[in-house]
Parts: sequence; C-alpha cells; structure tokens
Amino acid sequence: MALSERESSGRRLRNPLELVERLVSTNGWPFDRTSDSEIAVEVAGRWCDYRMFFAWREDVQALHFTCAFDVRIPTERHKDVHGLLALINEKLWLGHFDLWSDEGLPMFRHSILLRGTYGLVVEQLEDLMDVAVGESERFYPAFQYVVWAGKSPAEALAASMVETVGEA
Repeated sequence: MALSERESSGRRLRNPLELVERLVSTNGWPFDRTSDSEIAVEVAGRWCDYRMFFAWREDVQALHFTCAFDVRIPTERHKDVHGLLALINEKLWLGHFDLWSDEGLPMFRHSILLRGTYGLVVEQLEDLMDVAVGESERFYPAFQYVVWAGKSPAEALAASMVETVGEA
C-alpha cells in the first residue's frame, strides 16, 4: 500500500467545473456546460476568438484544459506547423501547444492534478486562462506567418518574437 493510500483523509474533491462556471458567468463569457465533466467557453482575443474547453476526470482527479484558436490550418501546412509547435514549446514553461489534426486547430493545452489538495482555487484558474490567452496571443502571428506567408517555422517564430519599443 502506498503512503498516500494510508494517509488519505478520504475526502472527495468538489468538481472544479463549478468554479469554472462561476468564473465565466461572472465575466459574462458565453459557455456551454455539456455535462458534469465538461464545459466549453468562448473568449475574445486580440487576434481571434479562443474556444476554451475544460474536462474533469474524477478517476484521476485531474482538470484538463484546452484553449483552441478560431483558425483552421490547411492540411498541407500541418508539417510546417508541427515544426513551429516544437520551436514554440521550447519557449514555454507552463502547458504546451498542439495541433488538433482532425479539425486543423492549433491549441494550448495543460492539465492540473488535484489529488491530495483541497481543490482548485480561483487564482489557479485565472492564471491558467491568462497564461493560455497570453501565450496564444504571443504566438498567433507565427502561425499566420507559416500558414499564409509561407515562412519557415524558424523565420515565423523570429518575426513574431520581435519586441516593439515605444509608440508610433
């Protein structure tokens, strides 16, 4: 028997999607609670709308999160986008980007393990959503450069990472 099994308090975590629903309602974002284990949210960004999807797996006590761009990547550009994803993911500390091949949607993904905790807190949820939208906004131009401008993944990433100073 593992130590965690012997020391378990037997407490059951509350479904973190209840907190997600309260947060998105407070912000006035459109959402659809499809079941006790799933909720979909739409958030407007600077470059596009983002579709956030939260899934709760009670058996592993994990909250899976996806933030998909409202942009379709043509099949013939998937190889180059996968190269871009590898370069982008090297720069991330939290989560990762992926391509939902069936739909051609780039997305940010992350999971939070909650076993042994008292549950998800609003600050964790806000940080997760802020990081997802922030990183998606940061790298959105790189996807556009690869898909529509025909740039290589390295060129697209370099062009999208240019920091501007001052105002015009």
